[in-house]
Amino acid sequence: MEAGDSPRVVPFQLQLDKPLASQVKIAAWNPEKDLLAMVTEDSKLHLHRFNWQRLWTASPAKHITSICWRPDGKAIAVGLDDGAISLHDVENGKLLRCLKSHAVSVSCLNWVEDGKQSMDANDVTPAYEDRTARFFPPAPRAPRTPGLVAVDSSSLMDENDDSFWELFNASHGQFDILCSGDIGGNVHLHIFGIFPIGRVNIHSQDFNNSLMRNKFSCTLENASISKVALSDDRCHINVLFSGTLIAADHEPFEGERATSDLHGFHSMLLDCTIFKNRKNELHQVAQQAVNVEHLIEVIWKSIKTMSKQWSDAMNVYNEKFNSLGNLISDHGIESSPEEEFLSLLCGARTSPAVHQFLVNSLGEAGVKRVAKVVCGAGKELQTIVLDHIQPAAEMIAFRLGELRGLSKWRARFHGVGLDENLINAATEEAGMLLLQIERFIKILSSVVRQFSNFFNWLLKCVKVLMSEPSDQLQPFNSELVILFLKFLYNQDLVGLLLRDFEFDQDTEFDPETKQHVDELVRFGGFQDTGFVRRTLTKEFTQLQNCFKEALEKPLATVSGSILCQDILPLFSVPSSSDSNSSYFSASISYFREAANPRRKLIDYISFMVPDGAFPDAKNCIGIVRRLPCVVENSKNGHSPLEFALLRAPDGYQFVDLSLYKEEKLVLLLNEVDSENSGNSCMMILQAVDFAFVPVTRTSDCGGVHLRLENEKLRRIPHEVVAPLAVSSSRGVGCVFTARKRALVYILEEDEDEVVE
Repeated sequence: MEAGDSPRVVPFQLQLDKPLASQVKIAAWNPEKDLLAMVTEDSKLHLHRFNWQRLWTASPAKHITSICWRPDGKAIAVGLDDGAISLHDVENGKLLRCLKSHAVSVSCLNWVEDGKQSMDANDVTPAYEDRTARFFPPAPRAPRTPGLVAVDSSSLMDENDDSFWELFNASHGQFDILCSGDIGGNVHLHIFGIFPIGRVNIHSQDFNNSLMRNKFSCTLENASISKVALSDDRCHINVLFSGTLIAADHEPFEGERATSDLHGFHSMLLDCTIFKNRKNELHQVAQQAVNVEHLIEVIWKSIKTMSKQWSDAMNVYNEKFNSLGNLISDHGIESSPEEEFLSLLCGARTSPAVHQFLVNSLGEAGVKRVAKVVCGAGKELQTIVLDHIQPAAEMIAFRLGELRGLSKWRARFHGVGLDENLINAATEEAGMLLLQIERFIKILSSVVRQFSNFFNWLLKCVKVLMSEPSDQLQPFNSELVILFLKFLYNQDLVGLLLRDFEFDQDTEFDPETKQHVDELVRFGGFQDTGFVRRTLTKEFTQLQNCFKEALEKPLATVSGSILCQDILPLFSVPSSSDSNSSYFSASISYFREAANPRRKLIDYISFMVPDGAFPDAKNCIGIVRRLPCVVENSKNGHSPLEFALLRAPDGYQFVDLSLYKEEKLVLLLNEVDSENSGNSCMMILQAVDFAFVPVTRTSDCGGVHLRLENEKLRRIPHEVVAPLAVSSSRGVGCVFTARKRALVYILEEDEDEVVE
């Protein structure tokens, strides 16, 4: 080293160098913890600590196409090739919920949280408080089914896990939105990651190109979304996609960029200011709707559990007592089992068939076993109704009442599609469900009592026929035995009420029930008097349908307000090339100007440019930034877009890129010359230092060559491959090598950096 020369500091301290069992194709850092999620080529999701300790591995049945962390880092969203999005717990990888909004492969995910609490006009007190906790205990959980796996792995996890409640308790959660895009050109948005609030197909948008002097008729074909990003202020959604942009009935002006039949990679800016302007309203609706949906799920699973338990009990009962009919036929007796039992009850001589059935086929042990199964199932059903279904239905009615009150505030909530009539219908169905639950409880209690009484009588009959003492047995009621033999012996009334069934119009009901219906119409204002002919499950299905219909209106209203504000062709690609969503490496980030952080966000789009996309452009990276006030600038004739083209140094090849914090760009390059092939480097560039030029109809950017000696650069003695995983919140980056190794670097300046 010559005198006066300062030692060279090697940036990006190498923290870990670990081998991999399989090559990684997707990777993302947790925004709040030192955790790295990786998807390997065999479509397994691995979660590692910063020290490379593996926490868990998940293996979905479908191919993983994208991942994204929830902003608080407590859950991770996983996009699958069948269109599903699964949410997994960060602690153990368990499946929390599965969304099935998309019909085709989910290509990208983006989860954005609003850090500000909802405030009213004076910005002092919260604008809305969920009052349910004041009047109700914590929401009930779905019951377990004895002897069965609690939940199908394709839908929900075990709801007794505390992480489920922490994730889905939307009453106290921050307002966040999960954006997802698919290869069919669809964008879906979910508040809290589960409540659908927006869906857009970019093929159906009316396009306005800010580079053109006037609007023109334009169509889009074969669009496949690569990236989607919602801005932090919730005003814009930036969509990167490949597809064919066709301008109809439009001749380019002199010097204007021709866009007719332009097949390539494009950027679309969607205006979604409704999420900012109507944030409080959407937050309130989503809070109530998400909790109602969860309670509906609890009731559905409870009914499913009850149906299973009662069906199993009835199978045991029928298996034993159906044999009596066969014995009666074998003995040539022309009577039914009910008639034989009535004869026995009235003191008549016991027929040989009944004697053989009670003494030999059934016996004392058989009666006790069947009684234990049937009466035990009845008590379990009573517990499920009282501890799960009834509390859930009461909370649903209360929350729908809250939504009903909000829907009457038309000045605020009509703009987000909360329809008063639809909410009223759903509220009435919730009231009908409560009546059905009360009715089911009474019928179930009566059925269990009659079964128990019947089995007590049978047990005494068995004892008498076997000449054994019966003084210690439970007493029985002869009238209840007669009612059981007439109405319940060969009929399953409880099972019928658990079916999705509606009685026909000829069915007669008792006077008490008719009087109850008349009182509801006269005093309660209920309009649906047909509930008395529906079963519990049928009533629940109607509530589901009414609630779903009520939520379709906000979804349609918000979706209709999301419009295309601008579209920008980034580069053209030969139509014969593979232009699916994984073909182009790209990154989107939103930054505020460091000199004036109060200004609107500036969105940066960086992408690797295929060779031949631009004249004389080979081995390049393009960066587009959209300045604030897009509409105003374009109306004044000034382009709101600026573009910079970076050319790789001779002997290097771009591998991957990622936008970093404070308007920085992290690049990964491989050395391709014969002497140093097998080596690579990673560098950080300051975006504000790029030679940006306005994007106009006649502008042409020749590009700037990177000079490695002037950049913050770390040389890597390996050939590297995509992806590059960078965490702006944690200040770390992970690089994967072609020989299946993972290298973790500290990207921030550190006093322990190595000095050459």
